[in-house]
Formats: sequence, C-alpha cells, structure tokens
Amino acid sequence: MDEPVDRPIQVGDAQLGVGLRPAPRRSKSQARVGASAWESRYRVLVVSSDVMATLLVIAAAAMIILRITRQPYFLHASGTAATILCVLPISRAWSQHVLGDGAEEYRRLVRGLLVSAVLVALAGILFGALDVQPWVFLVVPAVGVLALFQRYLLRQTLHRARRRGQCMLPVMAAGGPGTVRELIERTRADAHVGWRVEAVCTGERGSEKGVGDIGGVAVAGRLDQVADQVRRGGYRVVAVTPAPYWTPQRLQQLAWDLEGTGAEMVVAPVLMEVAGPRLNFSGVLGMPLLRVTAPAFTGGRRVIKDVVDRTLAAFGILLLSPLLLMIAALVKANDGGPVLYRQRRIGRDGDAFMMIKFRTMVVNAEAIRNELLAADEGAGPLFKMRRDPRVTRVGAVLRRYSLDELPQLFNVLSGTMSLVGPRPPLPEETLSYERAAQRRLLVKPGITGLWQVSGRSDLSWEESVRLDLRYVEDWSLALDLAILWKTARAVLGGRGAY
Repeated sequence: MDEPVDRPIQVGDAQLGVGLRPAPRRSKSQARVGASAWESRYRVLVVSSDVMATLLVIAAAAMIILRITRQPYFLHASGTAATILCVLPISRAWSQHVLGDGAEEYRRLVRGLLVSAVLVALAGILFGALDVQPWVFLVVPAVGVLALFQRYLLRQTLHRARRRGQCMLPVMAAGGPGTVRELIERTRADAHVGWRVEAVCTGERGSEKGVGDIGGVAVAGRLDQVADQVRRGGYRVVAVTPAPYWTPQRLQQLAWDLEGTGAEMVVAPVLMEVAGPRLNFSGVLGMPLLRVTAPAFTGGRRVIKDVVDRTLAAFGILLLSPLLLMIAALVKANDGGPVLYRQRRIGRDGDAFMMIKFRTMVVNAEAIRNELLAADEGAGPLFKMRRDPRVTRVGAVLRRYSLDELPQLFNVLSGTMSLVGPRPPLPEETLSYERAAQRRLLVKPGITGLWQVSGRSDLSWEESVRLDLRYVEDWSLALDLAILWKTARAVLGGRGAY
C-alpha cells in the first residue's frame, strides 16, 4: 500500500473513516438520495423519449396512411402504440441497471421492438386485418430508429457529465491490493462508465499494517468488514476483485449481508479481458458456473463478417469516389510524386500482403527514417513522431482525419483486410512479438479497431496489444458496428492521430 493517510474521505454527504475506524452511520434515505436522484431523472428522460418516439412516429404514419388510403387506421395505430409501450417494460428495456452504458441497453430496446412487431403481425392474422404490413415493417422499425437515436443523444449527455465528475456511482472496492489498484485506474480512465471508487477494503484480520490508501483511495477496513462499511458509507456498488480471502461461502455471506443496503454487488472474474458472447452462466449440479467458450476464428459468423466487409467496402468506394479522386489530385499536385504508398504488412495467419494508402510523406521517407530513430516517440516497436519532418503539408491534413487510409477499402474488397480488426503490423514488428501479441494474427487486420477508437497513436504499446486481443477474443458483429460508429467520431475529432 502507499503512504498512510489520517484524514477521512467523503462519500456524498457522509464521512468514512480510514483504516479500521468505522464511518458515521447514515440513514437509508441519507445514504441513497444523492446517488439515486440523477438516476431517477435519467430513467424518466429515457422512458419519456421512448414514449415520444412511439407516439410521434405512429401519429405521423397514421396521417400519411390516411392521406394515401383515405381510411382512418385508429385501431391499427392505437394497437401498435399500446403494444410497443407494453412490451418495452416487459422486455426490461427501461431497467435502471442497463441505462447509460454498454450495448445491453440497445439490445433490450431492439428485442422489445422485434417482439412488438411480431405481436402486431399475429394480431393482424388473428383478427383478419391483413393490412398491418406497413405497421410491422415500416412503422415499428421507424420507432426503433428514432428511439435509438434519442437514447444515444441522452447517453452522450450523461457521459459528458460523468467526465466532469457528475452523475457517478460511489463504489466500494474489496479485494487484493493489486486488483483493487487496477480497478481504480480503469474507472478513472473510463469515467463514462460512471463508477468512482471512493473507499477500499483489503486484507484479512491480523494482516493489516496500519491505515493507508491504494491509488489515492483510502482504505476503510478489512475484507470481513465490507458490509458494515457499506451500511455506514451508503455506497451504490460493491466491486469484489480477486483476493485469496474470497471463498464461495464468504462471497455468498457478503451477498446476504448486503441485502437491504441498496448496494449492488459486482464480482470481477479473474479472466478480466473475456466478455461479451463468450461468457455464459449455467447451472451444473446446483452450482452456478461461468462458462468461457473458445473464441471463434472460423465458421458461419466469420463468413457473414467477410460478406458484410466486402459489401460495405464496395459501397464505400462508390460513395467516396469523388473524394478519392480529389485527394489523389492534391497529393500529386503537392510534389509530383506517386499518389499511393504501398507497404508490406502482415495479415491473418502471418501472411504478408501489400497495404495501400495515400502517400503522406516525402518520396524518400524510408531513407530518412534511420536519421530520425533517436527522436522516436512510438510505443513498443512502433516508430512514431508527433512532428515528423517527412510528412508533407497535404499529408498532415490527411493523417489528422485518417483520410490517407481510405484506399485500404480496396484491401478489404480483395479480402486481405477487414473493416474492423487489429492494427496491420509491419514484418519487423512481428519479430519482437511475444506470445500474447501473436494472437493478433489469428484474424484479418482492420482499417479501424478498438485501438483506433480508444486513443489511436496516444496509446501505449501494452494498451494497444490489450485492446487488439480483447477484440480478437470477444468479436461480434454488434461490436464491429459500434467500433465503426465510434471511429467516425474519433476521426472527425482528429484525436490521437499524427
């Protein structure tokens, strides 16, 4: 642990004593009102936005259909609206636990709308109203588009507030010093998640060596005092991280002790980077087990990904062809050199391919590189400079907004790259790969990836590898779509690009 501290820390409007000194007890209303007020307001905003989207789209559709058919579809309109507004809460699309972060919020909304569409279609068949097709195939999807867009805007507003330190959930971290420190660092780096670790419990009876703090967060007590400290401090989340102290019996007892406190218990698995579709809960012989399935690198889902990649690449080339021609003309006019830059990169299973980009450097850039090695600012084996003298004026603009990478759409079309995947490495980079980094080569490299939307060139080498491995292990089509959407935002902001 770090240097001892002898000051109390604040949690909302309560003081929590450090070390093994108990914090002053607060009433349940005092402990929860500060943390739950904004949650209630946010939930009201989400529910209101869904209701508004439903009523607006259905009212507009009813008016349009009335103009076309001259028939009032009051029953169809009211029935569709009632179905959607009844199914969404049943589908737990308004559950407090999923609002504001993660893909589960969007999945539940889409699932609820799909069920609504099926129910409307079944009602049409059951009551002989065969003219429900527009409501099923047009109106309900339109409600989904508007509702998803509104939820996205609300989430961005919430994330901006969290980056300012507002709308955060006070967290008690309980575990080993190393795993607790990692949790603290991650919650600070990803403030949009809404967790703020405000106190720590660590160590067993007889093992404490005085009071102190971990990562700047005061230690409030031992692991056997978690429930007592939560009752006094009014924490909303108890994050249990790996520690030798935790046994199944102690975790179960902690869950019982936290009942009635208003705190949610979250247990961090040892496999920190495994998530998404690979994790499944199942019961065997009455025991809850967390199943970790093997990552899939081949099969039907990968075929679908390949088809989607090539289709979107072809569409993107057609749509962006005027921009591609304009950039090519600017690169040529800048110094008269070649428009494209071809570079040997390593793809799936270690196979080499020629990656193409718009040229952003002077023609003899590779020859000059050896003279600049002393000024290398890159992470790990990567060579990077924030102010690389080899970059041309046109190239600087192209790099800032990643326009130089647009020709890689032709690599995607040819099948050597994917739209989303790990960063395509240079051959010399792979020579220094450790075993973990080599797993990046199990899938096709991508034009963009988790590394692109999480900081780009500002990332450390270790963080870049961690993000790429997370993508390799936990890939899904939904993750691809989310990364593509976030890439557009990162590129427009020019964040981390040089």
